[in-house]
Amino acid sequence: MKTIAAAAKPASDLFLPPLRRRAGETVGEFTHRRLRQAIMTGRFPPGLAVTIRGLAALLGTSAMPVREAMRRLAAEHALDLQDNRRARVPEMTDARFLALIETRILLETAAARRAFPHIGAARLAELRKLDHAVNEAFARADLDRTIEANLAFHRRLYSYAPDDVLTPLIESIWLQIGPFMRAALREAHVYYRFDRHVEAMEAIERHDERALAIAIEADVRDGMGHLVANERRAA
Repeated sequence: MKTIAAAAKPASDLFLPPLRRRAGETVGEFTHRRLRQAIMTGRFPPGLAVTIRGLAALLGTSAMPVREAMRRLAAEHALDLQDNRRARVPEMTDARFLALIETRILLETAAARRAFPHIGAARLAELRKLDHAVNEAFARADLDRTIEANLAFHRRLYSYAPDDVLTPLIESIWLQIGPFMRAALREAHVYYRFDRHVEAMEAIERHDERALAIAIEADVRDGMGHLVANERRAA
């Protein structure tokens, strides 16, 4: 089974943007959240090897919270533990990647449908503002901000559902495919022929739940599905 390839830069080249620590959040919780966000938004490429010492230096913290964060991230399938000091960002087979994309589509279309009845004019305006941030970042070729803004749009949309139980499951998928986000965006200008966020918001405005689900599915496929297609063509 073929493994999807991606060039891994050295851990010393990693940059983690500042993240505000929440009130009452422990050092361990903050360390886990910061590393989790970095992996989810593609800052850790596939195959990257990291050490507790290296991450602690990067985060400006001690080894203990990093060790615990690495264990939690391994349980979330975001890291493979090598021993008690090292871990590696998992690589990916095309079959597993496709399975994750299909799972993401199932979860995200369901989340969008659950949120749909609860989106009024004010929330639609909020989504438009978030989509504008995506477009601005994309126009500047700012990959980091584009990924973060895109996830923020999806997260906010799904959060409108009462008792939102699907977003944590969706984030677990984002976490596993996050290392490939940058590779997906490098050719986004070729595959993003349609603005699926606009299609989603137009569907909401028309009160068309089915069209919303179709737009979300198309958005996921446009964003990630071409990676496996490229690998197969290159094989």
